[in-house]
Amino acid sequence: MFERLRVWRASYELALGVYKATNGFPAAERYGIVSQLRRAAISIPTNIAEGNAILSHR
Repeated sequence: MFERLRVWRASYELALGVYKATNGFPAAERYGIVSQLRRAAISIPTNIAEGNAILSHR
């Protein structure tokens, strides 16, 4: 399972950190840089999980 991968756990922690860090950004940035940072951060563990699923079905 992908949750056991150290790289997935580290990327998940990074995503949580990005969410916490961007909570303090101005409301005017919510749909700009905040949205972009959060989407980029969450894509890392998501892509790792997806790649692991593909490799485990081989």
